[in-house]
Amino acid sequence: MRKTDAKPADPKSAEPAESDRIADFEKSLDELEKLVGKMEHGEQSLDDSLKSYERGIALYRNCQSALEQAELRVKLLSDPEQPDQAEDFEPEAP
Repeated sequence: MRKTDAKPADPKSAEPAESDRIADFEKSLDELEKLVGKMEHGEQSLDDSLKSYERGIALYRNCQSALEQAELRVKLLSDPEQPDQAEDFEPEAP
């Protein structure tokens, strides 16, 4: 086997900056809201509705993933030693 001279990828360069992740989440959420608005008006063709639905699912998954990552970060900040033991955030009822 031949050994390559390639250096391992820098993990920091592979991850987008925190502000980029937040911007991506907000952009995805905004686009999702616009798609839902278009679909609610019912003026799209069936084909356009299906394309919008497919795009909406992809945007939803992006948003869900970002929220899961944020939740993990909060747990790590709450209890770095045992993040799995950190309690879920429950907002106070009004």
